[in-house]
Amino acid sequence: MKRSAAACVTLALAACAARIPAPVESRLSVPEAWRSQTPPGAPQGAAPPLLERDWWQAYGDPVLSDLVARVLEHNTDVRLAQLRVAEFRARLAAADANRAPTLGATLTPVRTRTLAYNGVPYTTNLFAGELQAAYEVDLWGRLAHASEAAAQSLAAERANAGAAQLSVSALAANGYLQLRGLDAQLELARATLDLREQSRRLAQRQFETGYTSRLEWLQAQAEYQAAAEQIPQLQRQISDQENALSLLAGGSPGPIARGKALDELSPPAIPVGLPSTLLQRRPDIARAAHNVNAARAGVQAASEQLLPSFRLTASGGLQSTDFSKFLHDPTYLWRVGVGLAAPIWDGGRVQAQTDAAAAQRDQSLVAYEQTVRGALVEVENSLTALQRLQEQSLQNDARRATAAETLRIARNRYRNGYASYLEELDAQRTLFNADVTRLQLRSRLLGASVDLYRALGGGWSGD
Repeated sequence: MKRSAAACVTLALAACAARIPAPVESRLSVPEAWRSQTPPGAPQGAAPPLLERDWWQAYGDPVLSDLVARVLEHNTDVRLAQLRVAEFRARLAAADANRAPTLGATLTPVRTRTLAYNGVPYTTNLFAGELQAAYEVDLWGRLAHASEAAAQSLAAERANAGAAQLSVSALAANGYLQLRGLDAQLELARATLDLREQSRRLAQRQFETGYTSRLEWLQAQAEYQAAAEQIPQLQRQISDQENALSLLAGGSPGPIARGKALDELSPPAIPVGLPSTLLQRRPDIARAAHNVNAARAGVQAASEQLLPSFRLTASGGLQSTDFSKFLHDPTYLWRVGVGLAAPIWDGGRVQAQTDAAAAQRDQSLVAYEQTVRGALVEVENSLTALQRLQEQSLQNDARRATAAETLRIARNRYRNGYASYLEELDAQRTLFNADVTRLQLRSRLLGASVDLYRALGGGWSGD
């Protein structure tokens, strides 16, 4: 009967907890296959490959690797994220400390002057020293849920630090690849300017000898000036890109070292099988999942504030009216007690806090779903970009071959007197545009591969 009564009391007390609103229903659905045409998927049940911490080394450029390493070490966003991890680690320690006993000490020498019963004042001394110990028995798990919420928040901040590292490493790699693309365009512009200079001199000689009209010479001059105009523009873009990379690395504006040329860099091949389970290792998704768990534990801790709290206390000390006796022959005092505290009426404060915590829980769940959907879109876009850019590059190769042959024929016709110089200039423009597009496509292909690395959480290889 005693056990039954205790069980009834426990159930009755548990019923005093605040009502927890039901969570919202999840609307997340992950597709079984990617929309883009990719190699066949991995076997069912296969574990996702491990995260490549140094995925940028797949491009085989030591200078790129050094740049990313410097960015990860000095970037401000990464440092702030790491400091937030330290903050939430301290918060977890504080939450865990609430579950541990407390021990305190007091030493209170007191001298008082009071009136006796006959109205005569007198002075007394009191020397006391005491140790106090207290411990809250976490019967309902409120303190444990608070610690769990703090632990999940710490895990979320650690994932956030990983997300910051992944983001800035991708920005650094993409920025470096764009810089090499601009370098290649500047090299092409200078080579084109040399060709335009040769054509201008030839047109000038033919005009001075009366072989061609002044119009063709002016047209050659205009083409030379147009080519010369491209160089300072590209130099400005290169300077801006270098400054942006320097800022990303936590430094002052300055030059950036170069490694492999653009033509020596190539995007890593996509291996067979890219399962959607790869997204499980994305740090932003992990952060969102930990936030959901932290919010759930927070709801439990908030609802349990209405339950009684049990606190064990004990104290012991020394006391005497004489200091010498306090040191050598004091009076020993002690006290042991059990405290039970329970709210009777709070005007709905705890229920309101519980409802607010439940709303935060639902918000974190919706945010998690949105993060997963965004990750799916990023992967799809990166896969599509790689596929379409590769197709476009093949078309550009064919277009450039045609333009080069057209220029060869036009140049021979002009030099043999069968066509005007305008025909050769038009062929030069066509080939130049094809060359510029080729360099831009190569830069975009490399950038799309970086985006795919980032979208998959840092790479796809488990080696």
